[in-house]
Amino acid sequence: MRPPIPEPAARYLELLAGCLTRDLFIDEEVRNVDLATWPGGEPVGLRSMLRARGWRVVAPGATRQARSVGNDWPPHAETMIGLARLANVLDCTSRALADGVPGDLVETGVWRGGTSIYLRAILAALGDPDRRVWACDSFEGLPEPDAVRYPQDVPMKLHTYSQLAVGLEEVKANFARYGLLDDRVRFVPGWFRDTLPALSHELGPIAVLRLDGDLYESTIDALASLEPKVSPGGFVIVDDYGGIEACRDAVSDYRADAGIDAPIQAVDWTGAWWRKP
Repeated sequence: MRPPIPEPAARYLELLAGCLTRDLFIDEEVRNVDLATWPGGEPVGLRSMLRARGWRVVAPGATRQARSVGNDWPPHAETMIGLARLANVLDCTSRALADGVPGDLVETGVWRGGTSIYLRAILAALGDPDRRVWACDSFEGLPEPDAVRYPQDVPMKLHTYSQLAVGLEEVKANFARYGLLDDRVRFVPGWFRDTLPALSHELGPIAVLRLDGDLYESTIDALASLEPKVSPGGFVIVDDYGGIEACRDAVSDYRADAGIDAPIQAVDWTGAWWRKP
């Protein structure tokens, strides 16, 4: 159970979650419409007319229900994980802080930076003076699958999704937008296979480790390098455990090899976590 959070901090974090997910503004959100899917076919001349006038064809954004559980790709929000998984981040982090679990907060796979921004905000709101947030990402999207070592990743073709490639400077700008870009936020750019083994030597203990790499490769690389650094009483959160079979297989394989039997707790349809004994 989450320890009590002072009301001003709780209100700030609730408001921030609504902003990072754009749940507060979802009624104003629109998406471009693919005219190829226009009912009855695209009207003749419509595309050229719209271009000439500088117009767009748009549709309403996601429903609040879909956004709350991170079940869509928001066009503007800094995070796509939804309110339920953000609440889990707050639960785990506040419990680690209240229990005095030593270590920093680490996220592997940050997209536009929203969840790492939220981690930094939790430290600020709860008055933690020392811990750092480590934001690890290629900042180039997902790696091309290694078909020999990780054939589970090949069918997803996530490396072809340009929407998942968000540059480092854009992520830094998102931190700055919320006044949370400071020297306690450390960025680790590069493929996990290259960066995380070295990071494991630089890091001290970890209080909260959050994995959001989608692939078997990204998940197993993060666990192998960083899970041993998680302090007793610390938390491991896996964003894609329920929704992506390759990720779930990587978690199962690592836990079996490492002899981890701490129960896995579900957050929503895909998020999961466990606490290190």
